[in-house]
Amino acid sequence: MSQVLEEAPVSNDPTQTFTVTMIIRRFDPDVDAEPHWQDFDVEMLPTERVLDALHKIKWEQDGSLTFRRSCAHGVCGSDAMRINGRNRLACKTLIKDLDISKPIYVEAIKGLPLEKDLVVDMEPFFDSYREVQPFLMADSKPGAGKERLQSAADRARFDDTTKCILCAACTSSCPVFWTDGQYFGPAAIVNAHRFIFDSRDDHAQVRLDILNDKEGVWRCRTTFNCTEACPRGIQVTKAIAEVKQAIMRGKP
Repeated sequence: MSQVLEEAPVSNDPTQTFTVTMIIRRFDPDVDAEPHWQDFDVEMLPTERVLDALHKIKWEQDGSLTFRRSCAHGVCGSDAMRINGRNRLACKTLIKDLDISKPIYVEAIKGLPLEKDLVVDMEPFFDSYREVQPFLMADSKPGAGKERLQSAADRARFDDTTKCILCAACTSSCPVFWTDGQYFGPAAIVNAHRFIFDSRDDHAQVRLDILNDKEGVWRCRTTFNCTEACPRGIQVTKAIAEVKQAIMRGKP
């Protein structure tokens, strides 16, 4: 691993480049028995993102570097990864907001099977998501040519949890999820919350019964890692607490 030189503070000039050392945890299942760290020096502008640095490495230094990305605007959630020990979206993490006097460490999110470099197998995550039945289930039909109406107050009840982009940053920041692969995880509970408290839905109790399980909401230890990791600012721990309360009270 290369020696890191002391860097001057990031200039306020958005056109001035500086050298950033990126240390990436690499893993190729075809050749590696275990993951290993590899460092790269990259010329960056202060307004560029970690995703831009990864692109430069892949396009200019090592084409084998593997990571997911899609929209690059914090909407798709594809590029969730651990940056300096915290779950973040690479497309929303600006270089100038990190301490570039030290190396920037990048690795795959934890708790899901590692496939290659920064890519994990998301299927266990989506299995839990599907299991909570994250879709509207209404017994009554709306009138002809009409929508199911909802007041602003009723919408506000679950508005926060509609923001989830299924990036898995919250779930893969949870220490319970790291040690217990059967735990539903915060993202699944957040998406259940979105329909449990939707006034148009008639099957809240179904989801509450699913989550009232030894691997459901009661496994949450309220560490707030999930809330801190969410790139959309969802109050994840609060949502989990509200689901717990609904289970104890009965249908919300």
